[in-house]
Amino acid sequence: MNLYRSARAVAGASGDDAIDWRSAAEAAKAATDPGSLALEAGERGAYARDVRDARAAVRAVSGAEFDVPETIEIQNRHHWIDANVATFERVMGALETHTGTFPGIARTINTGTMTVMLSFLGRNVLGQYDPLLLADAPTDDHALYFVRPNILNAADQLDVDADRFRRWIAFHEVTHAAEFGAAPWLSDHLETRMEDGIANLSEGSFDREAFRDLDAAMTVVEGYAELLMDHAFDDEYEDLRRKLDERRQGRGPIQKLFRRLLGLGLKERQYERGKDFFEHVVAVRDLKTASLVWEGPEYLPSHDELDAPGTWLRRVDR
Repeated sequence: MNLYRSARAVAGASGDDAIDWRSAAEAAKAATDPGSLALEAGERGAYARDVRDARAAVRAVSGAEFDVPETIEIQNRHHWIDANVATFERVMGALETHTGTFPGIARTINTGTMTVMLSFLGRNVLGQYDPLLLADAPTDDHALYFVRPNILNAADQLDVDADRFRRWIAFHEVTHAAEFGAAPWLSDHLETRMEDGIANLSEGSFDREAFRDLDAAMTVVEGYAELLMDHAFDDEYEDLRRKLDERRQGRGPIQKLFRRLLGLGLKERQYERGKDFFEHVVAVRDLKTASLVWEGPEYLPSHDELDAPGTWLRRVDR
């Protein structure tokens, strides 16, 4: 970790865009220990086995036809930063396309802010299923990453078996692959609502409905993943979830601030709210009924229906 090199990269931010993405990536990596990728004997095979087992179990439970990315990446923190700079650039680039620039905000400040964000996430993300939203290349499909140093570090901090913890992460990420496989329209739906919100921001207005719809859709994505985990994972995991929650609650004030600024508290609320919605639907009906959410955008529960599952059931029940 080289904080001087990180600061120098940010100070040297240049170009015509609001953020110098190359400098942000260089600075984030300079400020972040990459962690070890010295895999133990059989470890790469264990990752592949966990993903295969998760795919088979989730397929059996959900009845969904889907696949996982051909390449499963075992990354260190620097690899994750490089992979996700492109994601952030796509999203922020869409905003710049509409606004042209960020008036009154210095490129150096923007680049520094993105550096802090990438560095923080790079040290904390465990696994990631990436549907590559807003990607231009027709070959871009989806990707599955595991950040090995973070998984081992979290398992050690939580005092849990690393192999079991890694398998739990694999199952969770594969549930997301199942959702996007079961609903080919989902990527376009999320992109459209995201772009609608961005377009209105560029005109100086806030499209509350676009962002409410986006939040509702992501709540469904996170909640349904939790539902599949409950049915597909081949071991108890309440202790893992509880220890992770305790770890989040025990973070220092600076880390808690970062989590709020990055919307990670919102993601946790989406987990809880979505899980409550689907638990109610399954208790009243069954898993097949819960899976109706993937029939089409019109089957997604609205923001209000997420808190009133009975209303959604009356609307879609056949």
